[in-house]
Amino acid sequence: MSKEPVISVSNLIARYGEKTILDGISVNIYPEEITVILGGSGCGKTTLIKNILRLFEPYDGSVKIFGKEVVGMPEEQFDEILKHVGMLFQNGALLNSIPVFDNISIPLEQHTNLPYELRKRVILKKLNLVNLDHAVYLYPSELSGGMKKRAALARAMALDPEILVFDEPSAGLDPLTSASLDELILKLRDQLNVSVLVVTHELASIHRIADRIIFLEAGKLLFHGTLEEAKNCKIDSVIEFFEVGTF
Repeated sequence: MSKEPVISVSNLIARYGEKTILDGISVNIYPEEITVILGGSGCGKTTLIKNILRLFEPYDGSVKIFGKEVVGMPEEQFDEILKHVGMLFQNGALLNSIPVFDNISIPLEQHTNLPYELRKRVILKKLNLVNLDHAVYLYPSELSGGMKKRAALARAMALDPEILVFDEPSAGLDPLTSASLDELILKLRDQLNVSVLVVTHELASIHRIADRIIFLEAGKLLFHGTLEEAKNCKIDSVIEFFEVGTF
């Protein structure tokens, strides 16, 4: 692999109190690839994302984003790095009391000095990217589950991030809506040249979008490689996942 990773994790240990959740995880996330994190319930998939983004502080180990060590980095410096990372939470995390337009405006108001007219142009452009032009002034309660995910995705892209992170993007969606969201993720990766990190257990979605697989089991790294390598590996838990399709 000639490209330098956009995220490099080395010997990461994550703990909740005395309990070790991740034990010595070392993985790389490469540019313009879709990397999917797999594993059974409680294996540490979401914990890995939260430690990479320092929503939880790693107990030990190294996390580099764009080649810069972020573990122990001062908050102000890390905030600058986070401006280049967009996060789509499992439930979308939209504010129900304000319309879609204002939800997407939040990061622009917090992190830029753009005047209203320029902010509006950015917001409309992001909504166009996710095929949600018609919902600009609707409230989250007026949106379907798939529309909420796309609105949250538009907000995650507001600052033109180089990395997009998804936590269970298909959760709660019917198969057709899930497939549509996968197509959108692929389109954005190709159009915007972003790197994508996804937590999911949906086998159909994995087959559609994954370039590379990270497979965790009981807090340890069981497999890290391409989708084709994962489907052809000899590791029992990985074989079982791709045969059965769920945990």
